[in-house]
Amino acid sequence: MANLIILLLPIVAIFLMFRSQKKRQSQQQSMQATLQPGAGVRTIGGLYAQVKAVNEETVELEIAPGVVTYFTKGAIAAVLEPLEYDAIINGRPVEEPADETPAEDAVEAEAGSLSLTKDDSDSVTADRETPGTK
Repeated sequence: MANLIILLLPIVAIFLMFRSQKKRQSQQQSMQATLQPGAGVRTIGGLYAQVKAVNEETVELEIAPGVVTYFTKGAIAAVLEPLEYDAIINGRPVEEPADETPAEDAVEAEAGSLSLTKDDSDSVTADRETPGTK
């Protein structure tokens, strides 16, 4: 029985590795199929650019105004959302909707409820002292 487990364990591990690799390949192919001119992308080398044209095996990327380079489709690591691409290229923070600020309100409310007056700090130190030291 132990020999059977020793033989099956590597086979299962190899199966799982091939399965995850297939999944990644299919995701990469679907991403490459959805490339369109005007989309912002990141290459595997970390270069951010805008797609100018998509050919059969290559992609024309504009890395600066008027500077077009050619990359293979496999060199595209990610297609970025327009707001994310704009934030990266122009240095603007990604804007959050106004209704997602309860965390800031909670911090302000908590800071307002804390009171660090001299009376509070005296009572804390008085509680810490031993009765014989007063």
